[in-house]
Amino acid sequence: MIDIELIRKNKDVVKENIKKKFQEQKLPLVDEVYEEDIVLRETQTKADKLKSERNQFSEQIGLLMRDKKIEEANNLKEKVTSMKEEIESLEAKEQDLRSSIKSKMMLIPNMIAEDVPIGKDDSCNVEEERFGEPIVPDFEIPYHSDIMESFNGLDKDAAGRVSGNGFYYLMGDIARLHSAVLAYARDFMIDKGFTYCIPPFMIHSDAVDGVMSFEEKDNMMYKIEGEDLYLIGTSEHSMIAKFKDQILKENELPITMTSYSPCFRKEVGAHGIEERGVYRIHQFEKQEMIVICKPEESDAWYDKMWNYSVELFRSLDIPVRKLVCCSGDLADLKYRSCDIEAWSPRQQKYFEVCSCSNLTDAQARRLSIRYKKEDGSKVFAHTLNNTVIAPPRMLIAFLENNLQSDGSVLIPKVLQPYMGGKEKIEKKK
Repeated sequence: MIDIELIRKNKDVVKENIKKKFQEQKLPLVDEVYEEDIVLRETQTKADKLKSERNQFSEQIGLLMRDKKIEEANNLKEKVTSMKEEIESLEAKEQDLRSSIKSKMMLIPNMIAEDVPIGKDDSCNVEEERFGEPIVPDFEIPYHSDIMESFNGLDKDAAGRVSGNGFYYLMGDIARLHSAVLAYARDFMIDKGFTYCIPPFMIHSDAVDGVMSFEEKDNMMYKIEGEDLYLIGTSEHSMIAKFKDQILKENELPITMTSYSPCFRKEVGAHGIEERGVYRIHQFEKQEMIVICKPEESDAWYDKMWNYSVELFRSLDIPVRKLVCCSGDLADLKYRSCDIEAWSPRQQKYFEVCSCSNLTDAQARRLSIRYKKEDGSKVFAHTLNNTVIAPPRMLIAFLENNLQSDGSVLIPKVLQPYMGGKEKIEKKK
């Protein structure tokens, strides 16, 4: 949610930002908020003036009653009663206006960075840099689910019978590899100075509305029937919401945390669920990183965070590239975002494995996350998030890039301690 001062002082800039995001249907919201805000402030001023006059009359009534001037006191009492009814009416109008303004402000997208590429959808995202040499081996690389099944490591048929499409069983070395990369990612981030956390896997609706746009909520979140609880789609949701309604101390910032969680997603929309493999599914596990910092520090933290992703994937012998997200591909709360994409030797192209975002104060405003400066003023913090690792999707890149011609998969040195010292896993006979 943006600062309403932007609309008060320069609503045309806000409208231009909406156009850059190709959301012209939201343009009327800006004028509606602008007009309602004027009425709100006028209503507040009128109510405050009446309250002041009422207080003065109340003091006068006390003096008149003391001096036995009963008739004059009763006349003033009638005025106070009338004023009370008008004040209550104005306060009700205030409440309605505040509610209307907030609901519309929640739909207006965050201001995007000046250097964000302008484009309608992800086809306009821009490759910025590559890390590691993408290699295509001289032998055929099977589909990732076939590689997993060759180790007796994947059973989607059984998962379909038990849970339906979009679920899976991982077993044996593949399941162990899945856990190993999560443990390695956890320790990798701890070594970077991040505090490890396991958060709640369900959150209230006000927390959901604070961390994501309504469109994302409808397309992603599973609601628990009969309760005000949603299953998280990523641990960022509960990690950022941890600081809801908090006033932090300036010397506590930055807060840097890395979290493990299962994630649950409806995956409603154009992409849908992958029928065969485990690329787009309803349930997965993830290691995430979040940062809460001062506004002047958020750009530097954004660069640090996506670079951590590059460093981690390169330590696992996986070539990656940085893809800058265009304006139309940015979710409403994002100021800027980039994807780290891993190389797929089988497809001979890159695919997304991490997403790093700077949301400036958009989430903090929705969740009321502020910090107190030395001069006593309270400022909204900036929030950032980034994927550390999200298997089993990440396993697709790992298996393809470490697959050998005999069907075995090499285990990079950094991962071997988490695999019981194994240097490779081999196909089951």
